[in-house]
Amino acid sequence: MAKDYNGNIEDEPVMFTESSVLENVVTGETLKVIIGKIKKLFNPTTGHDHDGTNSKKIAYANLTGTPAVFPLVNNAGAHNSVYRGVSLGTSVSAAQYTAIAAGTFEDMYIGDYWMINSVVWRIAAFDYYLTTGDTACNTHHVVIVPDTNLYSHVMNDSDVTTGAYVGSKMYTEGLADAKTAINNAFGSAHILNHRNHLQNAVTNGRPSGGSWYDSTVELMTEENVYGCKVFAPVSDGSTVPNNYVVDKSQYPLFVHDPHMISNRQNFWLRDVVSAANFANVNANGNANFAVASGDYGVRPAFSIIG
Repeated sequence: MAKDYNGNIEDEPVMFTESSVLENVVTGETLKVIIGKIKKLFNPTTGHDHDGTNSKKIAYANLTGTPAVFPLVNNAGAHNSVYRGVSLGTSVSAAQYTAIAAGTFEDMYIGDYWMINSVVWRIAAFDYYLTTGDTACNTHHVVIVPDTNLYSHVMNDSDVTTGAYVGSKMYTEGLADAKTAINNAFGSAHILNHRNHLQNAVTNGRPSGGSWYDSTVELMTEENVYGCKVFAPVSDGSTVPNNYVVDKSQYPLFVHDPHMISNRQNFWLRDVVSAANFANVNANGNANFAVASGDYGVRPAFSIIG
């Protein structure tokens, strides 16, 4: 292009050479020098990355107004929000129990697990029951759910739901082996005993009574698993069932990784569905219910403390 050219330059060729170094554009430079610097800036191999390392990346610390590292706070809220799913060993360490007692839960996240006595005991929630109960639960804890059924058992010998969950054979006898297995794995001193509202009466196939009980190991509710009731009765506008449950929301484990609900085995939930049926999770992964005399899996939930 000729010096002092006054025509339209849109279609005029520009001869330039890529700059040998990364440099800022300076007022007064010629068009070919400016374009050479731009060419260098966008070179896929040696172009600028804002860090000066030609890595094509921007370090988090170099973003204006950000802290040096992401501040993940060690508390239940933060750790309930992170799914990791790694092995924590074959026993709970002294350091882990200390972190649980403090409510800081360092290096423990949703989905992490211990393999003890050939059972995968997986973290489902942190401090789920904190401040609940007619007597407040003020002890930090980690909710555990085994990946697989511990064994099978009936809810009742016949197809009735009389007495609801508390009146069932499962509650009075069927959880004994689960409690033994859990105590053997973690030690009875490390199992949370808290107050839980459990149903104890049924009228016309709907839970009609309940009370507060000491609770250590229980079958899960539909809400624990699905996040809502599916088959368990709710208010129909005239009859209000006794649904004053503490276990009223989904465990974070099943929020973050829904496939953990299904272990390809049928297992009981504690919700009354009708005069003859309790809720369960089907081996195919669908929500279901079954007659009380069905011999299905026991996959309970419990909490460990420091």
